[in-house]
Amino acid sequence: MPTTESADNDQLFVLTAVLLTPGQFPSVLGDDYPEVCAGLGLEPYAEGYGLVLGQDGGGARWTVVTEDVSLVACAIAAWDCGMEYDLSPGEGSIVAALPGWPLALAVSAPGVPAPHDPEQQEGEPAPLCPPDAEEWGPAQRRLGADEIALQWTMWREQVDGEVTFAEPGDEAHEGVRRVLKEARGYLAEPPPPGRVRSSFAAGEARTLRVDGPGWSMVARTDDIAFVLLDEEPGEVHPVGRGPELPGLLSSLDELAARPV
Repeated sequence: MPTTESADNDQLFVLTAVLLTPGQFPSVLGDDYPEVCAGLGLEPYAEGYGLVLGQDGGGARWTVVTEDVSLVACAIAAWDCGMEYDLSPGEGSIVAALPGWPLALAVSAPGVPAPHDPEQQEGEPAPLCPPDAEEWGPAQRRLGADEIALQWTMWREQVDGEVTFAEPGDEAHEGVRRVLKEARGYLAEPPPPGRVRSSFAAGEARTLRVDGPGWSMVARTDDIAFVLLDEEPGEVHPVGRGPELPGLLSSLDELAARPV
Protein backbone atom coordinates (compact mmCIF):
# COMPACT_ATOMS: atom_id res chain seq x y z
CA MET A 1 0.00 0.00 0.00
CA PRO A 2 1.31 3.50 -0.74
CA THR A 3 2.85 5.24 2.23
CA THR A 4 3.86 8.72 3.17
CA GLU A 5 5.05 10.36 6.38
CA SER A 6 2.89 12.20 8.90
CA ALA A 7 4.06 15.22 10.85
CA ASP A 8 5.45 13.07 13.66
CA ASN A 9 7.37 10.88 11.18
CA ASP A 10 5.03 7.94 11.80
CA GLN A 11 4.33 5.94 8.67
CA LEU A 12 1.01 6.71 7.03
CA PHE A 13 -0.81 4.03 5.06
CA VAL A 14 -2.53 5.94 2.27
CA LEU A 15 -6.13 4.93 1.57
CA THR A 16 -7.24 7.63 -0.85
CA ALA A 17 -6.67 11.24 -1.85
CA VAL A 18 -8.80 14.11 -3.11
CA LEU A 19 -8.12 17.49 -4.63
CA LEU A 20 -9.04 20.71 -2.88
CA THR A 21 -8.85 23.48 -5.48
CA PRO A 22 -11.25 26.23 -6.61
CA GLY A 23 -12.33 24.07 -9.53
CA GLN A 24 -12.48 20.69 -7.83
CA PHE A 25 -13.25 19.84 -4.21
CA PRO A 26 -15.53 17.47 -2.27
CA SER A 27 -18.89 19.22 -2.64
CA VAL A 28 -20.26 17.63 0.53
CA LEU A 29 -17.91 19.84 2.55
CA GLY A 30 -19.23 23.22 1.39
CA ASP A 31 -20.79 25.43 -1.27
CA ASP A 32 -17.48 26.97 -2.33
CA TYR A 33 -13.72 26.61 -2.02
CA PRO A 34 -13.14 29.15 0.78
CA GLU A 35 -15.92 27.56 2.85
CA VAL A 36 -14.32 24.12 2.56
CA CYS A 37 -10.88 25.51 3.39
CA ALA A 38 -12.27 27.30 6.44
CA GLY A 39 -13.78 24.05 7.69
CA LEU A 40 -10.33 22.44 7.52
CA GLY A 41 -8.50 25.41 9.00
CA LEU A 42 -6.65 26.16 5.75
CA GLU A 43 -5.98 29.38 3.89
CA PRO A 44 -7.89 29.44 0.56
CA TYR A 45 -4.82 29.80 -1.66
CA ALA A 46 -5.63 29.90 -5.38
CA GLU A 47 -3.23 27.03 -6.13
CA GLY A 48 -5.16 24.69 -3.85
CA TYR A 49 -4.14 21.56 -1.98
CA GLY A 50 -4.17 17.80 -2.11
CA LEU A 51 -5.72 15.89 0.80
CA VAL A 52 -4.20 12.48 1.54
CA LEU A 53 -6.32 10.29 3.81
CA GLY A 54 -4.78 7.35 5.62
CA GLN A 55 -3.96 5.56 8.87
CA ASP A 56 -0.82 5.57 10.95
CA GLY A 57 0.81 2.42 12.32
CA GLY A 58 -1.61 2.41 15.25
CA GLY A 59 -4.66 2.65 12.97
CA ALA A 60 -5.44 6.30 13.75
CA ARG A 61 -7.07 8.40 11.04
CA TRP A 62 -5.01 11.26 9.59
CA THR A 63 -5.48 13.74 6.76
CA VAL A 64 -2.21 15.02 5.34
CA VAL A 65 -2.50 18.33 3.48
CA THR A 66 0.04 18.91 0.72
CA GLU A 67 0.71 21.81 -1.61
CA ASP A 68 1.83 19.36 -4.32
CA VAL A 69 -1.47 19.39 -6.19
CA SER A 70 0.04 17.92 -9.37
CA LEU A 71 1.36 14.88 -7.50
CA VAL A 72 -2.04 14.16 -5.97
CA ALA A 73 -3.78 14.71 -9.33
CA CYS A 74 -1.42 12.22 -10.98
CA ALA A 75 -2.04 9.66 -8.25
CA ILE A 76 -5.82 9.99 -8.55
CA ALA A 77 -5.64 9.65 -12.35
CA ALA A 78 -3.48 6.53 -12.06
CA TRP A 79 -5.75 4.92 -9.48
CA ASP A 80 -8.81 5.69 -11.62
CA CYS A 81 -7.12 3.73 -14.42
CA GLY A 82 -6.43 0.79 -12.11
CA MET A 83 -2.70 1.51 -11.94
CA GLU A 84 -0.49 1.56 -8.87
CA TYR A 85 0.95 4.88 -7.75
CA ASP A 86 3.06 5.50 -4.69
CA LEU A 87 1.72 8.76 -3.30
CA SER A 88 4.47 10.16 -1.10
CA PRO A 89 4.43 13.96 -0.90
CA GLY A 90 7.78 15.52 -0.09
CA GLU A 91 8.16 16.70 3.48
CA GLY A 92 8.62 20.28 2.27
CA SER A 93 5.23 20.23 0.54
CA ILE A 94 3.25 19.10 3.59
CA VAL A 95 1.19 21.94 5.06
CA ALA A 96 -0.45 20.07 7.92
CA ALA A 97 -1.31 16.66 9.32
CA LEU A 98 -4.87 16.91 10.61
CA PRO A 99 -6.40 14.27 12.91
CA GLY A 100 -9.43 12.45 11.54
CA TRP A 101 -10.97 12.31 8.07
CA PRO A 102 -13.32 14.92 6.56
CA LEU A 103 -14.89 12.24 4.35
CA ALA A 104 -16.40 8.85 5.14
CA LEU A 105 -14.28 5.92 3.93
CA ALA A 106 -15.40 2.31 3.73
CA VAL A 107 -11.83 0.96 3.45
CA SER A 108 -9.03 0.52 5.95
CA ALA A 109 -5.35 -0.38 5.91
CA PRO A 110 -4.52 -4.09 6.35
CA GLY A 111 -2.37 -5.20 9.25
CA VAL A 112 -3.16 -2.24 11.52
CA PRO A 113 -5.95 -1.66 14.07
CA ALA A 114 -9.37 -0.54 12.85
CA PRO A 115 -9.68 3.16 11.94
CA HIS A 116 -10.10 5.41 14.96
CA ASP A 117 -9.41 9.03 15.81
CA PRO A 118 -6.02 9.72 17.37
CA GLU A 119 -5.92 10.60 21.04
CA GLN A 120 -6.60 14.30 21.42
CA GLN A 121 -4.14 16.38 23.38
CA GLU A 122 -5.24 19.43 25.34
CA GLY A 123 -5.46 22.49 23.14
CA GLU A 124 -5.46 20.52 19.88
CA PRO A 125 -8.33 20.82 17.39
CA ALA A 126 -11.03 18.16 17.41
CA PRO A 127 -10.51 15.40 14.83
CA LEU A 128 -12.10 15.95 11.44
CA CYS A 129 -15.32 14.07 10.80
CA PRO A 130 -17.62 13.79 7.75
CA PRO A 131 -20.69 16.04 7.58
CA ASP A 132 -23.96 14.43 8.61
CA ALA A 133 -25.65 13.58 5.33
CA GLU A 134 -28.20 11.12 6.71
CA GLU A 135 -31.04 13.65 6.64
CA TRP A 136 -31.87 16.25 4.02
CA GLY A 137 -29.85 19.42 4.38
CA PRO A 138 -26.98 21.26 2.65
CA ALA A 139 -24.64 18.25 2.66
CA GLN A 140 -27.20 15.85 1.20
CA ARG A 141 -28.43 18.49 -1.26
CA ARG A 142 -24.88 18.90 -2.58
CA LEU A 143 -24.40 15.12 -2.74
CA GLY A 144 -27.64 14.90 -4.73
CA ALA A 145 -26.31 17.44 -7.20
CA ASP A 146 -23.09 15.43 -7.47
CA GLU A 147 -25.11 12.34 -8.33
CA ILE A 148 -27.05 14.14 -11.06
CA ALA A 149 -23.82 15.43 -12.61
CA LEU A 150 -22.35 11.92 -12.50
CA GLN A 151 -25.48 10.21 -13.88
CA TRP A 152 -26.62 12.97 -16.22
CA THR A 153 -27.84 10.70 -19.01
CA MET A 154 -30.03 8.67 -16.64
CA TRP A 155 -31.58 11.78 -15.09
CA ARG A 156 -32.06 13.42 -18.47
CA GLU A 157 -33.88 10.37 -19.84
CA GLN A 158 -36.28 10.43 -16.89
CA VAL A 159 -37.54 13.91 -17.73
CA ASP A 160 -37.86 13.53 -21.52
CA GLY A 161 -41.52 14.01 -22.33
CA GLU A 162 -42.66 13.16 -18.80
CA VAL A 163 -42.12 16.32 -16.79
CA THR A 164 -43.43 19.86 -16.92
CA PHE A 165 -40.32 22.00 -16.97
CA ALA A 166 -39.96 24.96 -14.68
CA GLU A 167 -39.29 28.04 -16.75
CA PRO A 168 -37.25 31.05 -15.60
CA GLY A 169 -40.32 33.32 -15.46
CA ASP A 170 -42.80 30.78 -14.14
CA GLU A 171 -44.57 32.21 -11.09
CA ALA A 172 -45.46 28.70 -9.93
CA HIS A 173 -41.82 27.89 -9.17
CA GLU A 174 -40.72 30.56 -6.73
CA GLY A 175 -37.69 28.56 -5.58
CA VAL A 176 -36.44 28.03 -9.11
CA ARG A 177 -36.93 31.70 -9.94
CA ARG A 178 -34.91 32.65 -6.86
CA VAL A 179 -32.08 30.30 -7.84
CA LEU A 180 -31.91 31.64 -11.38
CA LYS A 181 -31.98 35.21 -10.12
CA GLU A 182 -29.13 34.55 -7.69
CA ALA A 183 -27.15 32.69 -10.35
CA ARG A 184 -27.64 35.63 -12.72
CA GLY A 185 -26.39 37.90 -9.95
CA TYR A 186 -23.07 36.05 -10.05
CA LEU A 187 -22.46 37.61 -13.47
CA ALA A 188 -22.57 41.12 -12.01
CA GLU A 189 -20.81 40.29 -8.75
CA PRO A 190 -18.59 37.18 -8.99
CA PRO A 191 -19.15 34.79 -6.07
CA PRO A 192 -16.45 33.14 -3.93
CA PRO A 193 -14.19 30.75 -5.91
CA GLY A 194 -15.80 27.39 -6.50
CA ARG A 195 -19.42 28.54 -6.35
CA VAL A 196 -19.43 28.05 -10.13
CA ARG A 197 -17.48 25.10 -11.52
CA SER A 198 -17.18 23.78 -15.07
CA SER A 199 -16.07 20.33 -16.21
CA PHE A 200 -16.00 18.32 -19.42
CA ALA A 201 -19.20 16.90 -20.88
CA ALA A 202 -20.09 15.08 -24.10
CA GLY A 203 -19.15 16.77 -27.34
CA GLU A 204 -18.24 20.42 -26.93
CA ALA A 205 -20.60 20.95 -23.99
CA ARG A 206 -19.62 21.63 -20.40
CA THR A 207 -21.18 20.42 -17.18
CA LEU A 208 -21.85 23.33 -14.84
CA ARG A 209 -22.17 23.06 -11.09
CA VAL A 210 -23.49 26.20 -9.44
CA ASP A 211 -24.16 26.51 -5.71
CA GLY A 212 -25.58 29.20 -3.46
CA PRO A 213 -27.16 29.65 -0.05
CA GLY A 214 -29.63 26.78 0.23
CA TRP A 215 -29.49 25.61 -3.39
CA SER A 216 -27.52 23.72 -6.02
CA MET A 217 -27.87 23.69 -9.80
CA VAL A 218 -26.45 21.19 -12.27
CA ALA A 219 -26.62 21.94 -15.99
CA ARG A 220 -25.18 21.17 -19.38
CA THR A 221 -24.36 24.21 -21.47
CA ASP A 222 -26.13 22.63 -24.46
CA ASP A 223 -29.12 21.31 -22.52
CA ILE A 224 -31.32 21.85 -19.44
CA ALA A 225 -30.63 22.38 -15.75
CA PHE A 226 -31.66 20.67 -12.52
CA VAL A 227 -32.24 22.61 -9.30
CA LEU A 228 -32.20 21.26 -5.73
CA LEU A 229 -33.38 23.31 -2.74
CA ASP A 230 -32.77 22.91 0.98
CA GLU A 231 -36.40 23.79 1.69
CA GLU A 232 -37.74 21.01 -0.56
CA PRO A 233 -36.24 17.71 0.67
CA GLY A 234 -35.53 15.22 -2.08
CA GLU A 235 -37.14 17.30 -4.83
CA VAL A 236 -35.33 17.85 -8.13
CA HIS A 237 -36.67 20.58 -10.44
CA PRO A 238 -35.82 20.34 -14.15
CA VAL A 239 -35.46 23.78 -15.74
CA GLY A 240 -36.24 24.04 -19.44
CA ARG A 241 -34.00 25.83 -21.93
CA GLY A 242 -36.45 28.60 -22.72
CA PRO A 243 -35.15 31.95 -24.02
CA GLU A 244 -33.03 32.78 -20.96
CA LEU A 245 -31.23 29.65 -19.78
CA PRO A 246 -28.79 29.19 -22.72
CA GLY A 247 -27.31 32.66 -22.32
CA LEU A 248 -27.12 32.34 -18.54
CA LEU A 249 -25.29 29.01 -18.72
CA SER A 250 -22.86 30.32 -21.33
CA SER A 251 -22.04 33.35 -19.20
CA LEU A 252 -21.64 31.27 -16.05
CA ASP A 253 -19.26 28.96 -17.88
CA GLU A 254 -17.04 31.91 -18.75
CA LEU A 255 -16.47 32.77 -15.10
CA ALA A 256 -16.41 29.20 -13.80
CA ALA A 257 -13.43 27.58 -12.10
CA ARG A 258 -12.09 24.50 -13.88
CA PRO A 259 -10.44 21.32 -12.58
CA VAL A 260 -6.66 21.02 -12.41
